[in-house]
Amino acid sequence: MSDTSAAPHADVAALSFEKAMGELEQIVQKLEGGNVPLEDSIAIYERGEALKKRCEALLRDAEARVQKITLAADGSPTGTTPLDPG
Repeated sequence: MSDTSAAPHADVAALSFEKAMGELEQIVQKLEGGNVPLEDSIAIYERGEALKKRCEALLRDAEARVQKITLAADGSPTGTTPLDPG
């Protein structure tokens, strides 16, 4: 058995937001087209779920970084604070 059978969507964790979103858009188009056999539909839907979770995690991380930006009295950015100060 190959490693991909143990974790069929393990490669998703290494994708950038842009690549994951692009692949997710392709999956949506395939599923909306309705020309995919049932078994394939299930498999690509599951991959879509993994891609969606990856995109959500990357967005949460980006939002946390933005919230950590510090501003000077005049509103200009002065630096950032660590997300994990410990």
